[in-house]
Amino acid sequence: MQVLRKLLFPISLIYGLIVFFRNRLYDVGIFSSESFAVKTICVGNLSVGGTGKTPMIELLVRELSQNYSVAILSRGYKRKSEGFLLSTEQTGVEELGDEPFQLKSKFPDVTVAVDADRRNGIRQLEKMVSPDVILLDDAFQHRKVKAGFSILLTAYENLYTKDWYLPTGNLRDSKREAGRADLIVVTKCPANLSSSEKDKIRASIKPGTNQKVLFSYLSYNKELKGNMMPLNGLKEKKVTLVTGIANPAPLVNFLSSEGITFEHLKYNDHHFFTDQEIEQLKEKECILTTEKDFVRLESKVTNLSYIEVKHVFFDNTAELLKKDLLKFMTTIS
Repeated sequence: MQVLRKLLFPISLIYGLIVFFRNRLYDVGIFSSESFAVKTICVGNLSVGGTGKTPMIELLVRELSQNYSVAILSRGYKRKSEGFLLSTEQTGVEELGDEPFQLKSKFPDVTVAVDADRRNGIRQLEKMVSPDVILLDDAFQHRKVKAGFSILLTAYENLYTKDWYLPTGNLRDSKREAGRADLIVVTKCPANLSSSEKDKIRASIKPGTNQKVLFSYLSYNKELKGNMMPLNGLKEKKVTLVTGIANPAPLVNFLSSEGITFEHLKYNDHHFFTDQEIEQLKEKECILTTEKDFVRLESKVTNLSYIEVKHVFFDNTAELLKKDLLKFMTTIS
């Protein structure tokens, strides 16, 4: 695969040129970016693959919903519906998409909607719900909307500063666009990341005068959900790990470090399981999966547990994020 990606380098040059001219047309005003009266916070990345966007949205919901009415707007990737859709108790995972459904299941009092047209989605939410703030999931590259506050995520093992355009690399947008972010979070760091390495990463990112660079690592809950049990209980079982996420490596490494033995069935990101695959999973003694995969499997497989994950910031820098959010929410537009 790596050889093939290198052979496709000429295509990546063409892709990079298209991205450059597209952004330039927005910069000079030929393409328009629309601002909205409602507060909007964008969470996204420059590369394809997992950077922890959903856990970041969850963190923002927990922080903001204490004092504000919050709505989440997502594209609803690979959903089997079209146009704008406002979730209800009857909306299924295939209609909404796995990540929005996961968020709605976890935060039933928060409005969750999907629309590939983010401008239309915001207008519909303003008209139907009138929230205090809309969280735009995976929308950093969607420049038709000018978000009020933007959080850019980049994974420690795949920093955008060291990446290249698709299909040779994983970049779907220009590195220069990082300058539009208010906050850059380096996610999925080793828990023992040193101060000197943080300084090296900051130097490679070259943040602007008003930009902050924060660092976080993933923390896994050792109390499993679904078929609830402690993580150590898996040591007594024949475990099958099922993942349909962009990058399962951090979870695989964590389980191995905890002394859990397992077979790993790895599927593509946002995979919807076939009837044949479900029948095969039913034969497994104990299935462990991610929260995103759980919402696609819970009604079909009974021998199922999932492990929750969240961002933990180094050196109590989560307070810096909270202060920025409070400043943004209390600033009069």
